Amino acid sequence: MVRIRRACATLALVGATVAVATVPAGAAPAGVQRSTAQATCPTGWGSLAKTDAGATLASVTNVRTGRHTCFDRMVIDVPGGGSGVGYTVQYVDRLYQDGSGRHIPVAGGAVLEVRVAAPAYDPETGAATYPGRPARPLPGVDLTGYRTFRDTRFAGSFEGDTQIGLGVRARLPFRVQQLDDRVVVDVAHSWTATG
Repeated sequence: MVRIRRACATLALVGATVAVATVPAGAAPAGVQRSTAQATCPTGWGSLAKTDAGATLASVTNVRTGRHTCFDRMVIDVPGGGSGVGYTVQYVDRLYQDGSGRHIPVAGGAVLEVRVAAPAYDPETGAATYPGRPARPLPGVDLTGYRTFRDTRFAGSFEGDTQIGLGVRARLPFRVQQLDDRVVVDVAHSWTATG
């Protein structure tokens, strides 16, 4: 009787092993993502202008960029600005500097004008708080290896607004987020929903 039980247990174990071995390689247990699958990217951002009327006397101190699976990101740091820093971000045919009207060339298939309602100078002293120079690339920003970003140009700061030109590969969907002490601009790598 013990031998029969042992034999049945052995047969059941062998049968289970064979059954697992015959599951197709592409099948994965429910709830488990395969590592080779493409990332699902956010959709619905669109490419129309995005604005918020907030404003602050806090100053822009830094602009930085980063690469992500689905988009390239620009962050404008405004310490002390909280989450109410106003902005206007929109595609333009050409970037013109506020005040002077001077054309500032920006490389890329399309140009996003990023306007933040915060000065790049101390309102009390007029001293620069951000080292950008008009018509020059943004200091410390290296776009090597980016899928979407092609160029950056500081246009200046005029009457409390700071203006930046962002050259992108093509007119692609983008979003703008207000986070504590910064404005974030994400430009998608494509119009599709995968990275």
